[in-house]
Amino acid sequence: MRLQLEKQLLFLSLLCILSKVCAQLCRRPCYCPWVPPRCPRGSPLVLDGCGCCKICARRLGEPCDFLHVCDQSQGLVCDYSTVPTGTGATCNYSEEGCEVNGRVYRDGEVFQPSCKLQCRCLDGGFTCIPLCQEDVRLPTPDCPYPRRVEVPGKCCPEWICEARDQLAPLLPYPCQEWGTEWSACSATCGVGFSTRVSNQNRYCRLETQRRLCVARPCPALPAASPSALQGL
Repeated sequence: MRLQLEKQLLFLSLLCILSKVCAQLCRRPCYCPWVPPRCPRGSPLVLDGCGCCKICARRLGEPCDFLHVCDQSQGLVCDYSTVPTGTGATCNYSEEGCEVNGRVYRDGEVFQPSCKLQCRCLDGGFTCIPLCQEDVRLPTPDCPYPRRVEVPGKCCPEWICEARDQLAPLLPYPCQEWGTEWSACSATCGVGFSTRVSNQNRYCRLETQRRLCVARPCPALPAASPSALQGL
């Protein structure tokens, strides 16, 4: 905080000095070259500090002064904090901006670092909101295996219904088969089922498997006697 206050006081004192020499630097009327200068790539034509002639805006790290202004469209300001060290003022990023992926945005500026995010620069930082819906699709009878995939030519992924029977996925690791013994038949006679836990499937996942079983045939029911039938 103290260092920042000292920088502000130094900046104000330099402004006072510049205001005194401004009248000597800015001559009226303006005398400008007939042909404007040809600027290097990334350096736009801007008015000088006197507002008279068009000059090439100074870029990041280049020397600057009252007349030779920095490229404000890139968030650059003339930084006088290095003047006491004897290196002179240079164009630097404004402390109020924010830098994202090597580009500086002005305070309050809205930008999109990617098609999936929209961000806003605020007080030296930035906040973002997603532009793609983060919905969840649960399995349904008509779509038992939903899956989200990237679609060529589209920014946001979309849900598709995966047909598991037509897929033969390649596992990134060898599957070591494992399984328990089949349980006893659920029925003491006739048709029943037995279960086991095994990973012997195409996905190498543990699952409960069932199969039909017959422990023994059920005994036949005794035939009803004629006298019993007559009593019905």
